[in-house]
Amino acid sequence: MDRNRPSPAFLIGRLAVRTSVNIETIRYYERIDLLPPPPRTGGGHRVYEEEHVRRLIFIRRSRELGFPLDDVRVLLALADTRNPDCRATKTLTLRQLADVQDKIASLKKLERALKKMTDACQPDRQRSCPIIDALSATSP
Repeated sequence: MDRNRPSPAFLIGRLAVRTSVNIETIRYYERIDLLPPPPRTGGGHRVYEEEHVRRLIFIRRSRELGFPLDDVRVLLALADTRNPDCRATKTLTLRQLADVQDKIASLKKLERALKKMTDACQPDRQRSCPIIDALSATSP
């Protein structure tokens, strides 16, 4: 037997290592039906195969791009078809891109507010701290 070739079936620990997904996250994805439940050994251990690896990597990459679980479920359904609907996939991805752009805009606004507060603060030259004052203000 070639020790460099992966065995066709393996346990959850090896799946976690191969996919860089935490064991508890794998179990969670099974519970919410994103990852099909694997067969079990007589002792009750889950036995995974290459298809689980591919699907879990797909899920992990989708999550890294910020797709919510409902969208990941849709993407998986699209990927599971013989001829995936590229238009539907693009529409979903464009919506995710817009969400990311909105978050970036919000973070830039937050950055400007924090910069304004820290620029106003000159320790040892003021009686009160403008940062504390800004955080304590009753109006924005």
